[in-house]
Amino acid sequence: MAEEVRSPDTKALDEVVTFTSELIRIDTTNRGGGDCRERPAAEYVAERLADAGIEPTLLERTPGRTNVVARIPGTDPSADALLVHGHLDVVPADPAEWSVHPFSGEVRDGIVWGRGAVDMKNMDAMVLSVVRAWARQGVRPRRDIVLAYTADEEASAEDGSGFLADRHASLFEGCTEGISESGAFSFHPHPGLTLYPIAAGERGTAWLKLTAHGRAGHGSKVNTANAVTRLAAAVARIGAHTWPVRLTTTVRAALTELAALYGIDIDTAARDLDVDLLLDKLGPAAALVEPTVRNSANPTMLDAGYKVNVIPGQAVAYVDGRMLPGAEEEFAATMDLLTGPDVEWEFHHREVPLEAPVDSPTFAKLRAAVERFDPAGRVVPFTMSGGTDAKQFSRLGITGYGFSPLRLPPDLDYGALFHGVDERVPVDALQFGVRVLDHYLKSA
Repeated sequence: MAEEVRSPDTKALDEVVTFTSELIRIDTTNRGGGDCRERPAAEYVAERLADAGIEPTLLERTPGRTNVVARIPGTDPSADALLVHGHLDVVPADPAEWSVHPFSGEVRDGIVWGRGAVDMKNMDAMVLSVVRAWARQGVRPRRDIVLAYTADEEASAEDGSGFLADRHASLFEGCTEGISESGAFSFHPHPGLTLYPIAAGERGTAWLKLTAHGRAGHGSKVNTANAVTRLAAAVARIGAHTWPVRLTTTVRAALTELAALYGIDIDTAARDLDVDLLLDKLGPAAALVEPTVRNSANPTMLDAGYKVNVIPGQAVAYVDGRMLPGAEEEFAATMDLLTGPDVEWEFHHREVPLEAPVDSPTFAKLRAAVERFDPAGRVVPFTMSGGTDAKQFSRLGITGYGFSPLRLPPDLDYGALFHGVDERVPVDALQFGVRVLDHYLKSA
């Protein structure tokens, strides 16, 4: 009976749907370059925290780019604090491409639709509903829980977690670990097998600017110093490059556990391990690790010239690079070789790669919380191919895990919904997440 009293109440399960829908209706599109305004969503969250007796602090580096931070005291003052963070901004969405308006927050046939339904207003709503249930029931966690609802994650994080870590570190005093997005979602590689990947690492961000200089001139003349040609050659080399396999501790653990689930007898520490062959044997499950066995660099933008009959003196390209933990020097040396002598490159935006222990008590508790509510599911560690606000909070010595639990139907492609069209989340997936988060945060 005591366990039942302490579990989330019915109101929490209703509120998570309402909060997800209403947060989606608040358009917090981040177009980059400072073009975003998170304040209405921040005020929405702050009001609901305050209503539950949790004192919110609103912080801005730039007017309108608002962050919310609050602390829930634990019962053990000697325990390290836990950071739970989520961002309030979303990427752009074109209504013409969607089945429903991306900022309608429509709830239809047990599904919440709209931009942010999985990235990541769902997690924002789940956490909000959990802590409000605690306030109603008089529940206190063992350790302090610091809540952070951030701005600007979908761009540089300069107005969000970067600003908080650099200018307001005292608000995170005692925090040693954190949880946030992109982990503990159900993944169905084969019938009868449900995986829950929990993130214990992230590749580093290496957004690059490439600049080629040449001799400007008439488009009809011979020009052996054409900036566009030089840039195009460098971009083609980068796009065609095959990066060598570099297995991190987290990726090795992921491959080991996946191989065991598939009955594959293999030593992931062996020097002659054929990783690509192993990935082939894992079939659809390989999608969890394939993007993170190597560094990567994908050309994404080109900018050159102003008239068809004029050879410009300069051409610029941008590349989305990602670096594995321990492979940053190799990444830079490789870019030097691929760009060649005629093209300069620089970091347009750079953030560190991360790795968290998978043999820690924290990971064990995260695993146990998921498997408690889906005993047939199998938790595996993985490394995110991209990045989150955990990078900025790592400056404060906070070890981050990706943990925003959702139990999804097999026909819903979670990965495709991130930044995709018709982003949506089932109501029962949100309610599953509330139960798992409630259990984990009380046992953390």
